Amino acid sequence: MLVLTRKKGETIRIGDSIVIKVISTGRGKTKIGIDAPADMRVIRGELLELIEQAEPPVESRLVSDA
Repeated sequence: MLVLTRKKGETIRIGDSIVIKVISTGRGKTKIGIDAPADMRVIRGELLELIEQAEPPVESRLVSDA
C-alpha cells in the first residue's frame, strides 16, 4: 500500500485518467474529490461491503436444467 500525505488542494494521479483531490480536512475527516472515467465504478468501501452482503452467493443464483 502506498501512503501519501496531501494538503488541501493537492492531488494524486492514478494512471492517465484518475485524479483524487483533497477538498477539505478537519475534525478527523477528509473530504476528497475523485475524477474518473464514467465507465469506472467508484464506491465507498463500506457501501460495497453492504452490497456484497445483500447479494446472494453466485452459486445460489445458478439455474439448473436437471
